Amino acid sequence: MSLLDTLNRPLRDLRVSVTDRCNFRCVYCMPKETFGSNFKFLHHEQILTYEEITRLARIFTSFGVKKIRLTGGEPLVRKDLPDLVRMLSGIPDLDLTMTTNGSLLPRFAQDLKDAGLNRVTVSLDSLDNNVFKAMNDVDFPVEKVLEGMDAAAAAGLAPIKVNMVVKRGLNESSILPMARFFREKGYILRFIEFMDVGSTNGWRMDDVVSAKEIIQTINADMPLEPADPNYRGEVAERWRYKDGGGEVGVIASVTQAFCRDCNRARLSAEGKLYTCLFAIKGHDFKSMLRSGATDEELAAEIEKVWSKRADRYSEIRSENTIPLPKVEMSHIGG
Repeated sequence: MSLLDTLNRPLRDLRVSVTDRCNFRCVYCMPKETFGSNFKFLHHEQILTYEEITRLARIFTSFGVKKIRLTGGEPLVRKDLPDLVRMLSGIPDLDLTMTTNGSLLPRFAQDLKDAGLNRVTVSLDSLDNNVFKAMNDVDFPVEKVLEGMDAAAAAGLAPIKVNMVVKRGLNESSILPMARFFREKGYILRFIEFMDVGSTNGWRMDDVVSAKEIIQTINADMPLEPADPNYRGEVAERWRYKDGGGEVGVIASVTQAFCRDCNRARLSAEGKLYTCLFAIKGHDFKSMLRSGATDEELAAEIEKVWSKRADRYSEIRSENTIPLPKVEMSHIGG
């Protein structure tokens, strides 16, 4: 069964946040000023169990979801995550992926592959240690993230994708070095415009390095040409090197909004369903799960939520948009 929202967008992609905790304090996601030592994270009993996640995942696939991406926070700080991967990998015809900061991949990459994970996307915002440490704000070195990527590649979690958030005045000088390095490595690099996710990262339009600027910077050094999307609703605009040396992507939700093709829903660690990355409120499925709701009742609620969906925040955002208290990215992933 296929679900369509009010703008005729199908439900195909589910992002599942398994924890709101992270071992980094990236300035564009979990700034230390807010997420400091006194911050109250969710208690274990407040987050969905692996059995609850798997149950909901099976229902979502009955509506046409083909891809599930595990996110956080940092998903690998949750205990025994390969157990969840093993449970989800038992769902037929499912593309199972994960986004991670890479810090714990050397320890878990092989276990994740053995459990049934298909591939990983690793976040890295610069190859310059001073810049990267300023962004992750926990003094974590680039070399350890690269070690995690290589461990994932060795385990067969390929193709490896790398996400770089670009913020003006902080790491735009790293665009070309990152492009050159990952072109040589054969990993797919994707640049992400700095977004106003949540309410704590101090977002300003002036801090956005546009996708157009990013592509122009790379093209001047290594000529690019547009590439067709792999599928409808792909968030990254693809560009390939004219000499055949691989590709890069740009995710431009600020300057080139792709709301019209968005087919993603997000399930937070505490069991709330969000129909937009920039949502203000979610729909509580944990209470339904724990009060004895049947699969049919859960399915009916998913259908009700999605069929009323009309989100297109990025298309209507402007410099004059009045900031509202949106859910933090650490709760619903990227």
